[in-house]
Amino acid sequence: MSSIDEYMEIVKRRDPDQPEFLQAVAEVLHSIRPVLDRHPELRRAKIVERLVQPERMIIFRVPWEDDQHEVQVNRGFRVEFNSAIGPYKGGLRFHPSVNLSILKFLGFEQIFKNALTTTNIGGGKGGSDFNPRGRSDAEVMRFCQSFMSELFRHIGASTDVPAGDIGVGGREIGFLFGQYKRLANRFEGVLTGKGLEWGGSRIRPEATGYGQVYFALEMLATRGQTLEGKRCLISGSGNVAQYAAEKAIESGAKVLTFSDSDGFILDEDGIDRAKLDFVMKLKNERRGRIREYVEKFPNATYQAADPSLDHNPLWSVAADVALPGATQNEVNGQDARHLLDNGCFCVSEGSNMPSTPEAIDAFVGAGILYGPAKAANAGGVAVSALEMSQNGMRLSWTREEVDDRLRAIMRSIHSTCVHHAEHYGSKGNLVDGANIAGFLRVANAMLDQGLV
Repeated sequence: MSSIDEYMEIVKRRDPDQPEFLQAVAEVLHSIRPVLDRHPELRRAKIVERLVQPERMIIFRVPWEDDQHEVQVNRGFRVEFNSAIGPYKGGLRFHPSVNLSILKFLGFEQIFKNALTTTNIGGGKGGSDFNPRGRSDAEVMRFCQSFMSELFRHIGASTDVPAGDIGVGGREIGFLFGQYKRLANRFEGVLTGKGLEWGGSRIRPEATGYGQVYFALEMLATRGQTLEGKRCLISGSGNVAQYAAEKAIESGAKVLTFSDSDGFILDEDGIDRAKLDFVMKLKNERRGRIREYVEKFPNATYQAADPSLDHNPLWSVAADVALPGATQNEVNGQDARHLLDNGCFCVSEGSNMPSTPEAIDAFVGAGILYGPAKAANAGGVAVSALEMSQNGMRLSWTREEVDDRLRAIMRSIHSTCVHHAEHYGSKGNLVDGANIAGFLRVANAMLDQGLV
């Protein structure tokens, strides 16, 4: 029987050049040690050895022509990681940083996140090193059509249902779906995040950010608190950050920050609904940079990103609550210490794996309210599953109905994490609770289905 260290050695030998994937695996393995000790049948069935290996990985070239009639070539990926409890489900990311390590870490995380939602969806992830930033709509369309010309062979409403992620919003989903429909000759719920007029769900764009805040509210309620009057830091300024801000403002918080890859803004007056509307138009319609915020609201300050620093100054701002919403490993150990030293006692993660292992250790060790990404940002995929249900029934639920279901799912995820953490000896540690709960659901399904 393998120990946790031996499991990690197996993964490291196989994928030594994939640091993000190794980080994600190490976190889960550390959490599930007591589960494996109590359930030797999982070791005998080699569940861990099977779980850390994707069921299928697809890599393909994506040739397309830019507006200057120059041929461009990108690389496309789809990692279909685990389908034990349902069709593969996970986003597509278009960003220059995309590589196999990042997509495998995202797909691995997706397995457990999706299991926590209690819906029947497996884990997967995909994307390309294509950068939509600065590209015309026509260029994005041509790229998406070329990308889908290969991907369509591998996906389907009961096989693999991609969604959006960084660089893939409503525009990209529309182009991808149109090409899928043309090639497959089927109108089906093969992508989520679609437009409302052609099969999308209300609350889907808002879901990850809303769910992130709903999870924070559940954590705060365990201490008899709410977001009312709390100083709140948000990183990012895309879809997740925007709707986390919207729900935080609605819940009475004072939102102070937004960021993008160039830097961050700090508005000590607080970002209200009107200011948020400006950010939404800036980012969603004009595709501008967050520094333009201070031109419109001169009482705010802007600090450019400085790659030479060993920390992100955004996380040094005094606040009660932190809502990371940008990208992986954006909060390091130094950032975590700054947050704790400046009064932060609640962290709810909206981006995928935003905290490094050192940051997680600091948060858990300090005993603050800490909602890990695979639990706190599960709202997006939860509403994607609701979109799949509506597509299957040819129905469209109201905004209030979807929002109520989302709130109930996030409440259920929180209680599930609390229960499993306590049951396996890690009371209050929602990292362990989330990993254990997700792992058990998938592992038991794998046991039932035999060696497949």
